[in-house]
Amino acid sequence: MKNTDKFIKSKINFIKHSFTGGNITMYSGINVITKYLKRDKTINLISKLFPTKKENATKFTKFQVIMAITFASLAGINRIKKIANFTQDPLIQANLGLNKALNENVISSTLKSMGQSGARKLEEELLNKNSIYLKDSKITNLIFDGDSTVSMTSGNQEGAKKGFNSKKKGAKSYHPQLLFESNSKILYNTWFRSGDSYTSNGMSEFLKETQASLPNTIDNVFFRADSGYFGGKLLDTLEGFCWDYLIKVKLKNLTKLLEKQEWTKISGKKDIAICEFDYTTTSWNGKVRKLKGIRSVKEYIETDFLGEKQVVPVYQYACYISSYLQKDATELHDLYKERSTSETWIEQVKGHLLAGKTLTDDFWANDILWQLNCFAYNISVMMRSKHKKFKRQEHQTFREWFIVVPAKIVSGGHTKEVKIYENYYCKSNWIEFDNFLNVA
Repeated sequence: MKNTDKFIKSKINFIKHSFTGGNITMYSGINVITKYLKRDKTINLISKLFPTKKENATKFTKFQVIMAITFASLAGINRIKKIANFTQDPLIQANLGLNKALNENVISSTLKSMGQSGARKLEEELLNKNSIYLKDSKITNLIFDGDSTVSMTSGNQEGAKKGFNSKKKGAKSYHPQLLFESNSKILYNTWFRSGDSYTSNGMSEFLKETQASLPNTIDNVFFRADSGYFGGKLLDTLEGFCWDYLIKVKLKNLTKLLEKQEWTKISGKKDIAICEFDYTTTSWNGKVRKLKGIRSVKEYIETDFLGEKQVVPVYQYACYISSYLQKDATELHDLYKERSTSETWIEQVKGHLLAGKTLTDDFWANDILWQLNCFAYNISVMMRSKHKKFKRQEHQTFREWFIVVPAKIVSGGHTKEVKIYENYYCKSNWIEFDNFLNVA
């Protein structure tokens, strides 16, 4: 019997390709970010801060280099060479007013020419911008989380030195200081430091600069930090500001000191006990402060004592010093644990905005690069904070659906238009966010 079944032929079509496409951008979201920065006067601020004297040989301005680095950070691009390639994108050239792409030498030499004075000017202006943001946001009670981070290097960069490094012992690094504002998630202040700087080095001066920059609308400041910041000089500074504070205690004999205290068990909380006691040290100039400890059972072990088997607890301790004298150690412990979110923000600054990943052989150029990456982080946070739907997103997620989106640039009638694929899967979110920024 004849088989009359019919089958569909399977095939894959090959389409010819060539590298002849023009006016295609990979970063259509940068156009909206440019519009946002122009409207909030950031573009004008950077342009005035770093003017470029017009000469016959001048082809690029400091402003173009600075903004190219900032945009590259937002787009997830690091290294001087890759940033130079990034400026070949026609949209980036149009946004920055470039006639041609920047090259590696221009970027490096421009940063180095700005030097220490340029780094300090940029730091001052970005701090002022953050102050204005807090004022405009109507935040009156601040929560500052102090922290530091190790930024490893792989060469002989100026200022990169051996210091504490939990990931790679003995490696050279930088050790920037950071201060996040917990309510807004912005990186309010940062200092770029050499790798041999101890965690709390210069922290009092760092906070004095911060305190002087705060808007007069602030009612209260709460500072929180880990044990690396425990020291009399910083405590004197915080108390001089009348800031509330919570710092984890670090002492060589801390465990022995806590073992001697009288412990009170907490009702309803199994294996938890607390204590508080007065403490002073020679570096505190006779000033007595109250420390509060919390003890919990890490595990129970079986031991042989005088021929009898017994189960005994193994304790773990934590101790805090705080201006919140009315709070007990359990409340302070819970409040301290909330600072763990600052670790997430540090990861975003370093991992998503690539801070510390682009380096030259010059310390002050690297300082400027660090600040611009942190600036890019704050741009992302400030933009997204305006819309509840996108406020809690991490920058990497925001970058993937909003910034790194291919499009075609179409010219006509003395105007240009960025045309994104009509069936783009995040089209509704993209339009919603763009429209919201236009009216916010």
